[in-house]
Amino acid sequence: MTEHMPVKLGISQQFPCSYIDKEQERLLVVLDHDFYTQQRFEHLLALGFRRSSDQIYRPHCANCAACEAIRLDVPQFSPSKSQKRIINKSKQFELKVSSVSKDIYYTLYEKYITLRHQDGAMFPPSVEQYESFLTCSWLPINYLELWHNNTLIAVAVTDTLSNALSAIYTFFDPDFEDYSLGTMMILKQIEFANSINKQYLYLGYQIDECRKMNYKTKFKPYQKLNNNVWHLEL
Repeated sequence: MTEHMPVKLGISQQFPCSYIDKEQERLLVVLDHDFYTQQRFEHLLALGFRRSSDQIYRPHCANCAACEAIRLDVPQFSPSKSQKRIINKSKQFELKVSSVSKDIYYTLYEKYITLRHQDGAMFPPSVEQYESFLTCSWLPINYLELWHNNTLIAVAVTDTLSNALSAIYTFFDPDFEDYSLGTMMILKQIEFANSINKQYLYLGYQIDECRKMNYKTKFKPYQKLNNNVWHLEL
């Protein structure tokens, strides 16, 4: 429920979990298209929902509650010593922000998936898969671009809401992985959120059992959603 209005939900079939071996995943899916707006989606985000392409969903697994929504209160964020070093490294790069998707993004995405995620569900990459995953017809998106001279080296796909940003996905050039570009792009999203006066940066779901997810808890202080209440983690 949001804005004291009921929302119509559907439940997906079970399918193999993308993050925890031998587990089954199931989703709650928002069926009421009146909620597919910037304002109402922001309320759903605060209740642990996310979006993938045009669809709004939340994990709803029968025997597992490992997925926990996580967000940063942007004005409260304090970078660690290692994050400060990454911020200093980032000064040699140029950040640009685009409100439209560009063909050059897919070229970088394809390289990233091919070289970094051959064991993942998104391999092999395709244009159809890229568009179905990252684009959205009803919500404004900002694409944070990181440039090294005239070379695009990273893109952070970022939903833009009234009081928050939501980090959807980041992909980067594996040739530059020594610069910790995944962490760097979250720091750039925090910087961007500050510059446009957004209070929160939603980082998606934290899954403690999934090693690939553990980077999210390194941005402190952060908040986790438990029983529909956000709890501060220092």
